[in-house]
Amino acid sequence: MSAGTYTPRPGAAPLPRMIAAQAALETRMLLRNGEQLLLTVVIPTLLLVLFSAVDVVDTGAGEPVDFLAPGILALAVMSTAFTGQAIATGFERRYGVLKRLGASPLPRWGLMAAKTLSVLVTEVLQIVLLTVIAFALGWSPEGNPFAVLLLLVLGTVAFSGLGLLMAGTLKAEATLAAANLVFLLLLVGGGVIVPLDRFPDAAQSVLGLLPISALSDGLRDVLQHGAAMPWGDAAILAVWAVLGLGAAARFFRWE
Repeated sequence: MSAGTYTPRPGAAPLPRMIAAQAALETRMLLRNGEQLLLTVVIPTLLLVLFSAVDVVDTGAGEPVDFLAPGILALAVMSTAFTGQAIATGFERRYGVLKRLGASPLPRWGLMAAKTLSVLVTEVLQIVLLTVIAFALGWSPEGNPFAVLLLLVLGTVAFSGLGLLMAGTLKAEATLAAANLVFLLLLVGGGVIVPLDRFPDAAQSVLGLLPISALSDGLRDVLQHGAAMPWGDAAILAVWAVLGLGAAARFFRWE
């Protein structure tokens, strides 16, 4: 037996492996959290089934599910990328988890990348579940899948940036309250269930600039009306993505 056979080889794992491991951990933590499951799975599913089956809101001509499904998909993106991520990251920051992770071999941008991957994995599960339920309710989507994918990615980036900005600047308790309040307000006024044309003209011009409105209207234009690509809505989401990520990178406090 030659000398040095069992000599330790300390050092960090390859960066992709570290990011993948952290993303898997983030995903497991997210799916084990009852409050997060309520936001990401239960509420969107109940809203889709309830408002598709009960004629409460006038959704225009056609089947209610054709109007509701794109909005609920947008709500699912917001619940995971914004509300869920803001609350989880805010409490990780409060309890010093982020500070400890920041001292690990995983770079801070790698941690943000892992969190983003976790959000994307959760969103895929959400979208698959909601799509199956929508089909069971009689949904008949149209349009270009590439346009849908682009809108979902832009929406995820925009809401993720805003969620990290909130989590990195407010106290955990304030983040919890603010994230849930914003979720409820955008659920009502973001064109998810109630069409924007039901609001006064002055309010429509403002509400239409919100990321949830741009995402839900863009998805509805493609999936319900068969539009090629709603570039206006995509541009609004891109602006929110740049502003949200830029502000989060500038003002995020790790301690």
